[in-house]
Amino acid sequence: MSSADVILVINMCVAALLAAAFMTIAVHGVGRAAARWLAFGYVLGIVYCVIEFSIPAFANARPPVVAAFAVFLAATIAFNGGLARKYGVTPPWVPMLFFLVFATVAVYFVQDLPRQSLVRMMAYQLPYAAMQFTGLAIVWSSRQRRGWLDTILMTVLAASAVQFASKPFIAGVLGGWGANPQSYLQSSYALVSQSLGTVFALALALLILAVLVRDVLAEATSKSETDMLSQLLNRGGFERHAKLALRDATRRGVPVALVIADLDYFKGINDSFGHAFGDRVIETFAGFLRDAAADHHVAGRIGGEEFAIILPGTNLAAARLFAEGTRSAFGALPIAGLPADHRCSASFGVAELHAGEYFSDLLRRADDALYQAKGSGRNCVRVSTGLTIVRQPATKADHSDWSSGKG
Repeated sequence: MSSADVILVINMCVAALLAAAFMTIAVHGVGRAAARWLAFGYVLGIVYCVIEFSIPAFANARPPVVAAFAVFLAATIAFNGGLARKYGVTPPWVPMLFFLVFATVAVYFVQDLPRQSLVRMMAYQLPYAAMQFTGLAIVWSSRQRRGWLDTILMTVLAASAVQFASKPFIAGVLGGWGANPQSYLQSSYALVSQSLGTVFALALALLILAVLVRDVLAEATSKSETDMLSQLLNRGGFERHAKLALRDATRRGVPVALVIADLDYFKGINDSFGHAFGDRVIETFAGFLRDAAADHHVAGRIGGEEFAIILPGTNLAAARLFAEGTRSAFGALPIAGLPADHRCSASFGVAELHAGEYFSDLLRRADDALYQAKGSGRNCVRVSTGLTIVRQPATKADHSDWSSGKG
């Protein structure tokens, strides 16, 4: 057995292990569709290795050579399908499958060219390079936020494409790729080619595995930090993300404000209509808060009927306007299942982060402002300056009570 044979055996074992790893993720983890396509790609890699081993047994090597090419190219297409599923991009199945047919037909006919012909070798290797660049384009075109792992993955995809395109020239330097297909595995080029294939296949597989594992951990973290009823952050998740937002705002030198809201007379809703309708009020307010918040805001349900939202880049005046707008709009919003003339309301406390303050200081001041709002008749906004609570002029609506149907 030649060195190239040994590398081919290693490739087959690695492909089997990777197929099993991706199939495990497909069964148990997130990104199941992506993992299934990736597993299928590495199963095709095993088939490719088996065909490569069988070539010396054929008197006419054209059918197995073309079959090996088509199977390996199909493996790269399946890999691209997995990438597309992972990165939320529509897989370009039709162009890729058309390319598979076209490239396979081309490889079939170039077998009539001299064995060491550059055109023949390019026809065999360039389609692989094209599929690796297609994978790179898929990751690049994704609208998902890319991290350093995704950047490394794109870099390795580009490097893999380049190594496929360079293989005909490597073969020329090493004296060709065998006198005939049956002697390919005995050539020096075969050893180099199979070794390069192992390195890049393993690197790409480990990177995409790392990306999928990252997503699994991110999903687990998200679930542990999400309040299931409101679908907002729970208190622990809110505090963690809020502290990160405050740190970032401080670093960038922009203001940051905190708004705390508490649903008015919530116990009365539960007592009069039942907890199911109380849950519906929470869901409605949380949905309204999600719609009103921008992408960089951090919103959470920090208590039974208490909510909070961090507003980076927002000063005290703008935060008060946000709270007033939310209060007014929610107060006019009908709640499904409650009487048609019934409206719920919420009270709000607002504070802006001062120099030298910690998150706990900001939270305490906003909570004090909320306490003042509850004591001022509810359904109103109170603002903390850090020294005193600034009370806005009360309106008739500010002092309406829940029993009148105005929350």
